[in-house]
Amino acid sequence: MTDPNQPANDAAKAGETGEPVVSKPYIMPDDPEEGSLEALTKEVAETRDKMLRTLAEMENLRQRTRREVADSKIYGITGFARDILDIADNLQRALDAIPPEAKAAADPGIKAFIEGVELTERSLLNTLEKNGVRKFDPSGEKFDPNFQQAMYEVPDESVAPGTVVQVVQAGFMIGDRILRPALVGIAKGGTKAPPADAAI
Repeated sequence: MTDPNQPANDAAKAGETGEPVVSKPYIMPDDPEEGSLEALTKEVAETRDKMLRTLAEMENLRQRTRREVADSKIYGITGFARDILDIADNLQRALDAIPPEAKAAADPGIKAFIEGVELTERSLLNTLEKNGVRKFDPSGEKFDPNFQQAMYEVPDESVAPGTVVQVVQAGFMIGDRILRPALVGIAKGGTKAPPADAAI
């Protein structure tokens, strides 16, 4: 018969001898015996599983880091590029403000000035393109709300309804993302004829 006060007696004896009492871990009845082949096999399997999980996590981390580095190279200049677009727009507005007939009749000094502005605009757009920012003009394309912003409708029966007929402001892409949508006017199209079977 076991004494219910046995743990207390053991602690008292330990206190007398000065050695701490170390409790043994509880072993489940179906656990293999420590040091046996079965226990070692189980431990190897667990260690292998942990190692494979760690390798998979490291590979995922490596791929995620590679993607983030690539994205930062492409899209890291997004804020700067948006600010530069104002300069490109102003150069374009300056050129659009001069009527073609005034440009043709201008004296050599004015013509040289206009050509200088055109050259500056081209140089700016080329520099943006080298850094992954490109201008797009959707004239004549079907309206796409992912890349364009409709400002107004234009009655035009010569094209299908929803076609971009005027570009108020060109759009810009950075990589495969939209940096700024194009501001456009789209064709309203003519009035649709009533269906033939609706006629009485």
